[in-house]
Amino acid sequence: MKKAVFAQGAPAAIGPYSHGVAIGDLFFTSGQIALVPETGKLVDGGIQEQTEQVLRNLEMVLSANGIYATRFPNDPPARSCVQVAALPAGSRLEIELIAAKA
Repeated sequence: MKKAVFAQGAPAAIGPYSHGVAIGDLFFTSGQIALVPETGKLVDGGIQEQTEQVLRNLEMVLSANGIYATRFPNDPPARSCVQVAALPAGSRLEIELIAAKA
């Protein structure tokens, strides 16, 4: 059964999409950019600060679905990088992920 997830601790979606979708034991997130949830504005700083904010946002999305998220200290996840003309709010990066419930 498919279930849309909207995480209260993550920034509001900029557009008509949910933060993620759960189907069985799989969870697919929408791409997250480096918006600070409390302000709705891009985090100050460069690529390091933006990456940290995106990972915090993804943790909030995962925790909204009951999945415990960690910072992947030993086995980093697979990822893809796609060049686009511009991301919302001037973000330098966007990250999406697929998680399996353990």
